[in-house]
Amino acid sequence: MTRRALAPGTPRIAIAIVFGLLAVSPPFVSSFLQALLTQAVIYAILAMSLDVVLGYIGLASLGHAAYLGLGAYSVGILATRHGAGFWVTLTVGVLLATAVAAVFGLVALRATGVYFLMITLALGMVVWGLAHRWVSLTQGDNGISGVPRPDLGLPWSFAHAIPFYYLVFTAFLVAFGVLRGIVRSPFGATLVGIRESESRMRTLGYHVWLHKYIGFIIAGGVGGFAGVLWAYDNGFVSPADLELSTSVEILLMVALGGRGTLLGPALGAGLIVFLKNLVSVYTQRWLLILGAVYIGTIVYAPEGIVGALRQWTKGERAWAGR
Repeated sequence: MTRRALAPGTPRIAIAIVFGLLAVSPPFVSSFLQALLTQAVIYAILAMSLDVVLGYIGLASLGHAAYLGLGAYSVGILATRHGAGFWVTLTVGVLLATAVAAVFGLVALRATGVYFLMITLALGMVVWGLAHRWVSLTQGDNGISGVPRPDLGLPWSFAHAIPFYYLVFTAFLVAFGVLRGIVRSPFGATLVGIRESESRMRTLGYHVWLHKYIGFIIAGGVGGFAGVLWAYDNGFVSPADLELSTSVEILLMVALGGRGTLLGPALGAGLIVFLKNLVSVYTQRWLLILGAVYIGTIVYAPEGIVGALRQWTKGERAWAGR
């Protein structure tokens, strides 16, 4: 009995098919699925940004929702109170998230392992506390409502779901292209080397802390970019966007899809968004389902879905070469 090995280009073909489906499917699905697709694509950007820290530097963060919130609140405040346009809110949101990541990185990167995890958790809670208590700016628990969809001066209106989805999808492609270029550059290779052995990279003459710091800042900036899109999609910003549960979900997306792959976290984001929304229709205990999914991933696919597929593909090719 023989087994047929996968062709070398099969993964790329599969990726092209998925991207093609994402590009053409929105007009043919219900409004509910359109909304879920939009959310999934935004969270895919956020998960990919965390993957720079978790997958390429090797540090798990529990405060990544802070950058989502900073980008979102930038839109909420500027768009509703000052009538700022898309490019202004985008610039401010990304720069603010980048600046805060630069400050947080000075504190968090003094530690590693569980200590880094706890410091990022504390820093994320600081931002959540500001959003919760700075009522004159953030409206506290009431949040900021009435965020209008962006107007880019184009012939079509992004107030409608389908045009806005394609705006978000375009933003995803831009973010993916930028992050892919970074992680495939010599800088990205250095991050992987640091993840595998800091002492070896330090011996080779690399400035380990500076590389980790720059990667941390990049992750924060892209997280703010996702936050800008989230505010425009949701039309509402509140401290709930910065809660610990949001950071845990992002971490789960990366772990489920496969850290250190970019496309893996994007896949994990889509699965978690759809699972959370579809399962919650039938039960209020969907968090237990997500927990079971996470445990199953750690036990049976510790490298995530994409990592498991890679191992399986390598096994197929090795078997075929015998």
